[in-house]
Formats: sequence, structure tokens, C-alpha cells
Amino acid sequence: MIATPPPAEPQFIEVSAILFAPEEERPRIITVKCRPSHKPSQGMCPLPMLQSYFSDSQPEGIVLTQGLNGEPLRFPLHLYYSPSALQKGAPVNRAIFHITSGAAAKDWCGTVIVLKFNGSRRQGYSDAGSNDLPALSAYFLAYK
Repeated sequence: MIATPPPAEPQFIEVSAILFAPEEERPRIITVKCRPSHKPSQGMCPLPMLQSYFSDSQPEGIVLTQGLNGEPLRFPLHLYYSPSALQKGAPVNRAIFHITSGAAAKDWCGTVIVLKFNGSRRQGYSDAGSNDLPALSAYFLAYK
């Protein structure tokens, strides 16, 4: 009998992400597990497991490629949010309100999670941190 290895389990990777929780005053760093993507249609970037943060809807993503003063970001940011949070009456995100000093033109509602790509080709993630907050604040202030 030939021994066959057990089926390969997907190797999850963990990265630090920034959580803007609606009920918290400040953003905080969380650990997010990402599942490797094996579908060419989805690219090579791992898929973040965010269901526990967006239990009521499927999050949508926005890729930020520009930072302060329109400077290109060497490591683009991947912002996930609930597109239906405002219609569902989710509270205004206090953490975003705080980092923009309440000056943002649009109120962000519900949870927002930000991951950081490991390069401009956006094929993987690296750890996001407090150094990414100025670019995020500029985005929230400019978004209409």
C-alpha cells in the first residue's frame, strides 16, 4: 500500500490590520487571518477573513493608492466597509470621526477595516500600523 499524504489544508497567514470600530474612540490594531487565493480570477492576493466584523452584510473594498497631497503610496491600503451600514441605521464611526476631528464631509457608519498591501502590485498583505493613519485620515477628509 502506498501512503498518501492527507489533503493539504489551506495555509492561513496573519497580518496586522487597522480596525475602526463605530463604538470606539480610536482605531486599533487587530490580527486578521487571510486565506490563500487559488482562483486566477481573484488574483494572487490572499482573501481576508472578515465575516466576524461584518456579520450583517458582505463588505466591499476600496483600494487607496494615494496618500497625503496625492502622493502615490508605495504600499496601497485596502479599506473594507459595509455599503449598507448607513441604510441599516448603523452608528457613525466614532474612531473615524475622532481622527478627522469631525471635519469629514461624509459620515462613515459601521465598521471599517484597513489592510496594507505588501507592494504596488497588490499580490499580498503586510502589517498595517499607526504610520498608515495620516493617509487614511486624508482619505476620509477628502471623500464626499
